[in-house]
Amino acid sequence: MSIKVAVVTGSNKGIGLAIVRALCKQYQGDVYITARDVGRGQEAVKSLASEGLKTQFHQLDINDQESITTAAAYFKEKYGGVDVLINNAGIAFKAADTAPFAVQAEVTLKTNFFATRDMLTHFLPLIKAGGRVVNVSSFVGARTLNNCDAALQQRFRSEDITEEELSGLMEQFVAQAKKGEHKKGGWPDSAYGTSKTGLTVLSMIHARRLSKERPSDGILVNACCPGWVRTDMAGDKAPKSPDEGAITPVYLALLPPGATEPHGKFVSDKEVQPW
Repeated sequence: MSIKVAVVTGSNKGIGLAIVRALCKQYQGDVYITARDVGRGQEAVKSLASEGLKTQFHQLDINDQESITTAAAYFKEKYGGVDVLINNAGIAFKAADTAPFAVQAEVTLKTNFFATRDMLTHFLPLIKAGGRVVNVSSFVGARTLNNCDAALQQRFRSEDITEEELSGLMEQFVAQAKKGEHKKGGWPDSAYGTSKTGLTVLSMIHARRLSKERPSDGILVNACCPGWVRTDMAGDKAPKSPDEGAITPVYLALLPPGATEPHGKFVSDKEVQPW
């Protein structure tokens, strides 16, 4: 039997590190911390080792295509693919940030949507039969969807939207935000929310595609909301600890062999949410 492997992006701290901690305790296989910064990644490995948990590290900056392809090649060579992929890496501007909305829109979408899409472009073909893909999204994306105009809502909820169309819509949001015309275009005032709407819809598109192209492989793809979690990103007022935030992503990563659902869903507190 080949060794199973789980890969968590952006996992040197916060929810990502908590996901790795939980997988170390529950997953039968190697668990990888990945991060942009090698030093911080290795520190995270040490901190879990001090808790008696064994992890591995591989450098991975999802905003760097070369970093993605290098990591993909490593996992293909060493493990023949990936069993569990959790796309956790993401950013959010603080409410008090004075960066113009145009900048916030471009930077937020670049990481949370386009870089995560690049990860999936290279890693989805590596997902082994029975694999699990979990994209860490947010309830803010669901709320933002409801604040889009009717035409956008219809596309984001449609069963026939393609990855190309979705990416085009995300590009349109950034272009309109740069001109200060996004509201006129039917978009709300949330770059983070729009990025997570996009990520949730992308998860649904990939689930449909895998069901069609690899129907017998039993791969499950879902988006989830970890909840409002005390992290550097969300601040210290949030009600959940990182370990509590990890519960739903880990639940989806460890759906038992042979499970057929949830698949292509948005999940929060282990429950499928309306979209």
